[in-house]
This record gives sequence, C-alpha cells and structure tokens, in this order.
Amino acid sequence: MAAEESKIKNVAIASDDSQSIEKEEEIKHEKETDLGISLDKLSLGPKKKLLVIPLGGLIVHRAHVRDRATLPKNRRPDLTYGKFKVYKRPFCEEFLRFCFERFEVGLWSSAMEHNIDKVLTQIIGELKTKFLFTWDQNQCTKTRFTCFGNDYKPLFLKELKYIWEKKYSSGEYSSSNTLLITDPEKALLNPVLFYIFNLIFYLLINTAIFPKEYDIKNKNDDFLGPNGELRAFLDGLADAIDVPSYVKDNPFGEAAITPSHPHWDFYSEIISSGGKEESSDDEFWDSDWSY
Repeated sequence: MAAEESKIKNVAIASDDSQSIEKEEEIKHEKETDLGISLDKLSLGPKKKLLVIPLGGLIVHRAHVRDRATLPKNRRPDLTYGKFKVYKRPFCEEFLRFCFERFEVGLWSSAMEHNIDKVLTQIIGELKTKFLFTWDQNQCTKTRFTCFGNDYKPLFLKELKYIWEKKYSSGEYSSSNTLLITDPEKALLNPVLFYIFNLIFYLLINTAIFPKEYDIKNKNDDFLGPNGELRAFLDGLADAIDVPSYVKDNPFGEAAITPSHPHWDFYSEIISSGGKEESSDDEFWDSDWSY
C-alpha cells in the first residue's frame, strides 16, 4: 500500500514538473515573440538597400538608324520601333534576378515613359513587375543644357532627393542606403553644395557609380554575368554597413565629375544654375533621344 502511494506521489510530482516545464517554455516563447516584435519596431530602416539602375547603357543598347557606326553588322536587334533599334545585353535577365534577391530595385531612365514600357515588355517580360518603381524622363530634372560635345542631345539629371522624399512599403531611403547607377553628368546635383562668400564648395557623398556603357560590338561582353565585376561589387555592397563608405573604399567605373574634371567650367555652370537654363524650344526637351 505504501509502495502504491509512493508511486502515485512520484507520478504527481513528475506531472507537476512536466506542466512547470511546459509553462516555462510557453513564457519563454512569448518573451521571444515580444522581443522580436520590439526589434522589428526598432528597425526603422528598410531591410534591403535601394539600387537604382538605368535602362540604356546597362541593360540594353539603343541606337538610331542614322547612327550607323553604332549598329552591329552581324546581329539583329531584339526590338525595333520607329527609327530605333534595341539590343539586349548578355546576362541581363540573370543579372536582374541577382539584383532583386539582394536589393530593392528601382529603374530610372531618362527616356519617355511609353518607350520604356515597350522595351521592358519585350526585353525582360514579367520581371518588369518586380521593380520598386519605374521612373522616366518626367521625374528627371530638365537642365535646359545639352550634353557636352553634343548639341543635339539634351541633358537630364537624376536627383536622388526626389526618391528620398517618398515613402515606400519597404521602408525609407537616404544617402546611407541608396546606390544610383548612371552616367557621371546625370548625377551632377547629388553631391552636397554649399556656399561660403559666394564660393561653391562641392562635397562628394558617394551615392553613385558610373560603369562604362555597353559596347554592342563586344561579342564577349560578360559585365552582367555571374563572374562579372559588377556582380562582385554589388555582392559586397549588399552586406556593407552603408553605401557611401563602401563606394569610397571600392572605386568602380568612371570617376565622378568634380572640380578636378577637365571640363569643370562647363559642368559647374549647370550646377550653379541648379540645372536650369532658359530655352524657348520645349519640344526639344520632351526628348526621345536620351535613354
């Protein structure tokens, strides 16, 4: 009888211990959940950095039929519309998938909206729906200047402040977590400018890189490929603490336009005017040329 009572007592104790352990585990789980929610709330920035890419020069090459020197002789265009021929760059779709996995990706082209949509549909198909945003000429700053050495090509600028002013479902962006890929002249107004006694001081903030444009005649182009230098650069950027420090420590592509540039007199005029110059020919600035 005593043995049976002892057995029952041990079972009861074991049951109590089991319930106690379960209760402790439940409390621990609740605390971890609460902590996770708290940490999520404290994480004010987006989980992925923002990568802003162009269309022409990186993903495709677009050429006017009159520019015969830029047309390859042994390759058919992937798309023809109007007087333009468009050539898809090798590895462009794989490259975009690579980018979408590591970044929030926005596309910003200085072409007109209807032309961008046409090219994206033909060249990358459904991948175009993965962009955080698709911006065109309307979101660019019309400088009223033409590109250096080409009086027929209007110069459009891409000012990152317009992106940073907006709120996105993925978070808010700033100079610390945004990288723009473009041409050096299109990023002219992104460095910080300040004036002391009417002198312009130009502070480079390292929020952009400037790869050389796609050379359509290079049959061995693998710049966007798995072993290409751009993927290696972006792989490191995805894990970096912030964009400006990484860009500064890992120079890539062409140099930014600064006061040491040989044509600084030309570009400083654009900067000091805020990109605005009077012109009466508005149709010229609603241009189909730029990409």
